[in-house]
Amino acid sequence: MKEFTEKILQKAKDLGASYADVRIIKGANESINIKNGKVDALAAASDYGFGVRVIVNGSWGFASSFTVTDEEAEKVVQQAVSIARASSRLKREDVKLAPVEPAEGHFESEWKINPFDVPLEDKINLLLDADKIMRQQPEIKISEGQMNFWKTDETFASTEGSYIEQVKIESGAGIEATAIEAGEMQRRSYPAFGGDYASRGYEFVEGWNLVDHAESIAKEAAELLKAPQCPSDTRDLILEGSMLALQVHESCGHPIELDRVFGTESSFAGTSFLTTDKLNTFRYGSDKVNIVADATAPGGLGSFSFDDEGVPAQCVDIVKNGIFSGYLSSRETAAQMGWESSGGAMRADGWSRIPIIRMTNINLLPGDWTFDEIIKDTKDGIYAAGVQSWSIDDKRLNFQFGTEVAWEIKDGSLGRMLKNPTYTGITYEFWRGCDAIAGKDEWHLWGVPSCGKGEPMQTARVGHGVAPSRFRNVRIGVMESQSSESEE
Repeated sequence: MKEFTEKILQKAKDLGASYADVRIIKGANESINIKNGKVDALAAASDYGFGVRVIVNGSWGFASSFTVTDEEAEKVVQQAVSIARASSRLKREDVKLAPVEPAEGHFESEWKINPFDVPLEDKINLLLDADKIMRQQPEIKISEGQMNFWKTDETFASTEGSYIEQVKIESGAGIEATAIEAGEMQRRSYPAFGGDYASRGYEFVEGWNLVDHAESIAKEAAELLKAPQCPSDTRDLILEGSMLALQVHESCGHPIELDRVFGTESSFAGTSFLTTDKLNTFRYGSDKVNIVADATAPGGLGSFSFDDEGVPAQCVDIVKNGIFSGYLSSRETAAQMGWESSGGAMRADGWSRIPIIRMTNINLLPGDWTFDEIIKDTKDGIYAAGVQSWSIDDKRLNFQFGTEVAWEIKDGSLGRMLKNPTYTGITYEFWRGCDAIAGKDEWHLWGVPSCGKGEPMQTARVGHGVAPSRFRNVRIGVMESQSSESEE
């Protein structure tokens, strides 16, 4: 493969490219969906191809192909160079890249059991066993389960001297029970809505013990049908891990993408309220809030050895003691900021897509509380769990989220179950109200396998490490009137 990449890079230089890189990707994935005691969907696919990026006359060009031959490579390079030359006629300024040290080596993620070696029958039977238990609850009318696995072999090479091979396996699964009665529907999921995922093998799926939890989530879904409606008022809010992971994803992860800040994503995904003048000055959260973008976290769905520009994985401060302190960046956006290096956040969802800035593992660092201590310290609050719905504006400022279930907290004790809980807020006000974060023992790195961004759409697998946390004076439920304060 190295000889193939060298031919591509030399051809690009011969045609006038000042920079070029090539990514060759061989991917495989498998998905299993169970519904109401039957296999609802089963898919397996493989993919193989390469993509070439070039800079010619100060502008980018990109082309790709699923035919990995020397003859096709020459055509692809010529096409990428032609696109760059055409783009250069409309450029405002030349592309500049922050420097990176050339790297060479072979890197693999960690796994114990290759999920593609596990018999398909075993995987299906595990989901069917959990499904059968859920359906024993009379109110459960829809029972579902899913597993997904990915294996990616990627080779990256550049005219700067990098040649990097990476192999990654990712796995995950989950189950859901939906109770229906008298026209009302309630759902509970485990371990999270859509499941949980990691850069691990089949052992990660086994570790969740889906069958052992099937009965409890079915009973909770049924209990929700008879539970009282969540009240609408202002209270303290404690968020369970999977819901807090979504909160981090939407209100912390997306607004720190520098391409959004610079406006190159505004036509589809919106921009960001975290403009560059706020860097190192804006109070994003309370002094207890520390958030990092950590591509080095073991097992993280957003972890890797090198990004798709050959920049090594790293841990970048995003919020430090409540102060906004960093972005997700590429070599190009780092140069625009005047930085000496990229934060290593460029990734593409395949060989046919150009890399864009994507989340890695956006993690809320653990605090020094326990979950029980947070509950006991809360006089009047709500403990909300499970992802139900989400909505946030295109600057990632105003949001409304719904959870699957909540429990009332009175005088330090968990009380009655509540259904249809929702909460609203303004991102920086919400995080400034965070005054308690559970510690390492209750911290978990959740995997999100379907973060969408870009035109055409690209799907990235990312991670969010969190522990249950408390937020003071949050608007719970649907308020009769709400006033939005101006940004500080």
